Amino acid sequence: MPDSKNGKKAFKYSGILRSFFAWPLYIGAILIVICAVMFCINTTAATVVSVFMLIYLMACGLMFFYLRPRIMSGMVEFATNYSQVQKQLLYNLSVPYSLLDNNGNVLWTNKAMQECLDIRKDFRKNINTLLPEVTPSVFPDNETGFKEIRLSYKERDYRAELRCIDAETMAQGVDIIEHSNNSSMYVMYMFDETDINTYIQKLKDERFVVGLVYIDNYEEALDSTDDVRKSLLAGLIDKRVNKYFSPGAAIVRKMEKDKYIVVFRYKYLEKLMQDRFSILEEIKSIKIGNEMTLTLSLGIGTGAADYAKNYDIAKAAMDLALGRGGDQAVVKDGEKILYYGGKSQQMEKNTRVKVRVKAHALRQILDNNSNVLVMGHSIADIDSFGSALGIYVIAKKLGKEAHIVLGEVTSSIRPFVNRFVGNEDYADDMFVKPEDAPSYINASSVVIVVDVNRPQRTECPELLERCKTVVVFDHHRRQSDTITGAVLSYVDPYASSASEMITEMIQYVDDNIKLKAFEADALYAGINIDTDGFNSKSGPRTFEAAAFLRRHGADVTRVRKMLRSNMSEYKAIAMAVSRAEVYKDTFAITIFNGDGVDTPTVGGAKAANELLNISGIKASFVITPYENKLFISARSIDEVNVQLVMEKLGGGGHMSIAGAQLTDCTIDQAINTIKLTIDNMIKDGEI
Repeated sequence: MPDSKNGKKAFKYSGILRSFFAWPLYIGAILIVICAVMFCINTTAATVVSVFMLIYLMACGLMFFYLRPRIMSGMVEFATNYSQVQKQLLYNLSVPYSLLDNNGNVLWTNKAMQECLDIRKDFRKNINTLLPEVTPSVFPDNETGFKEIRLSYKERDYRAELRCIDAETMAQGVDIIEHSNNSSMYVMYMFDETDINTYIQKLKDERFVVGLVYIDNYEEALDSTDDVRKSLLAGLIDKRVNKYFSPGAAIVRKMEKDKYIVVFRYKYLEKLMQDRFSILEEIKSIKIGNEMTLTLSLGIGTGAADYAKNYDIAKAAMDLALGRGGDQAVVKDGEKILYYGGKSQQMEKNTRVKVRVKAHALRQILDNNSNVLVMGHSIADIDSFGSALGIYVIAKKLGKEAHIVLGEVTSSIRPFVNRFVGNEDYADDMFVKPEDAPSYINASSVVIVVDVNRPQRTECPELLERCKTVVVFDHHRRQSDTITGAVLSYVDPYASSASEMITEMIQYVDDNIKLKAFEADALYAGINIDTDGFNSKSGPRTFEAAAFLRRHGADVTRVRKMLRSNMSEYKAIAMAVSRAEVYKDTFAITIFNGDGVDTPTVGGAKAANELLNISGIKASFVITPYENKLFISARSIDEVNVQLVMEKLGGGGHMSIAGAQLTDCTIDQAINTIKLTIDNMIKDGEI
């Protein structure tokens, strides 16, 4: 529009407002043209139109020169008042609100923020002086523009929202502040969640928890007690269990003579977990003439939507506790599983009833299927091979087609495998490679897994997915990621080895099964290795199984010769032992260099066994680099449960024999991880 005084330009209108002032002028120009045309047609009519045109032009002039500045002034005044209203509304907003610069300094706060943080209106210090959690490092960047953090102030819980405001946008056309390309301002809102968190915690504390308490060796302890004191022993057990749960207002009911069900609130469960279930040790102090120390297992279930499901979760937790050898508590909160206890050596249950039942079930499964695939764990050892061979012999005796899935043939099993390869008494496809095994699956196939109960550790995990009938025989303590959906699962942590379990099965599946001498050798070697020459985990059943194998031709001297190490492996073992580091005077940690050794992992396990022969060593850990992984072999005698240590590293095993695998990790990092795990477990009282 026209320039004003002093040569300075007035505000120009644009958009809809410009059209509002322009269209009357366009219409006036059209009227002038019409009036000129009318004078050519009819003077009288043109005169009337001219009068109307003059009145219209006067009105337009009045609006343009007189009303237009006042409209602009009114609009500016309205915008100013509107901005003030917005500012006042923001100042009185019930949500605490503040504006920060990119260093965290407070630029402006509303009334709610002042009351929340108990500060004055002119507070201009860094927000970090009041809220240590709010630092420039937690500010959102320009791309995300938003971040949410939790913080506490004066015993109140807050959820703070931080939003990024580009300073360039705010400063556009303003010359009073200087900004750089990455300068920003931040808006912070604070929402009080104290009451919400209180109610959430209250709901969590009131959750329903089901606990199952089983006395592991009730019958054995009772049998070792005088008849006069048996009733007193039972009464003391009841009293100890009831007394332990009574502070939590729990309901304790005895289901059987050695089984209890407990119902209580989650709030009390947190106290039990902090206490690490001290009843596991308290129950062992009951001594009234019983020669055998009492142990118990606990299965705790919670996290489900209804009571029945919590009970099912508790039963699953109890199965896991018993499958890991008992004398421990397993807490299953939804998908999360926590373990407590399990530090003592589990005692062998010298009963054959369970073996007979499992053998009969195996016989029924094999009778209904014609094709058997047997597999152990990857990088098979002699226990895995011997137990797989035992199942193969059972299947063949029952007239079934059978195959052993065998991947890498390690140096420890090569002498045994060579006795079957090319032997005319055995089929050429007795051994199949893991990659070829899926092609042997058909509608009447059964997959039998031995010496392992974790699917990812088997020779061919794909078989477990493709076959509907799966059977598991294992002696390792269960973990949360065990094989599921098996039609028959026999996991006995009391057994010394899988070869011992299968040897017992052979005796009950069919009375006419006769083992050949080198078949008995493989099973005997499996027992011998897993018991470290019958020095560890050897019970009555172990020696009975060994005696059965000896009667079928197993030769101790022949087995010993086949299990001997070659010179390069023996030197590597000696080198590993010589450079072992003794940590905290009781833990031996070393590295086994497998260069030039056929199967480094086997050598590492032998080195771990050798370290236990050193006086004062309670546990040994040998790290073996192999195939871009670090294999850890852990061994102990009786004082340390190395399975608990290895579980912290993602592995597992037995109390005295365990292992783990680490990836994307250097040897120094692995050593530090083992040391840190030991330190934390000693601090928590786990070892």
